[in-house]
Amino acid sequence: MDHAPGTAGGPPVTADHRRVIIDPGGPILVQGPVEVQMPDGTTATSDRFMVALCACRRSRTLPFCDTSHRRRRRPPKEAPSST
Repeated sequence: MDHAPGTAGGPPVTADHRRVIIDPGGPILVQGPVEVQMPDGTTATSDRFMVALCACRRSRTLPFCDTSHRRRRRPPKEAPSST
């Protein structure tokens, strides 16, 4: 069985084990490559070394995250000077 090096001093990751990182308020990170079976029976695949799966359902690229969970904030308007 081939072992890939673990990250952050964790145990080695094997073909049978994948590391999953849950980021509160963000995506679910899965060590890739991955194949995701969708509710309609289709599959989505990614060959990347780390895959972000959408947890908020706002992504336009479901099941993958497109960072739609990030709030878009406009810079504050500068107050007019009184001088």
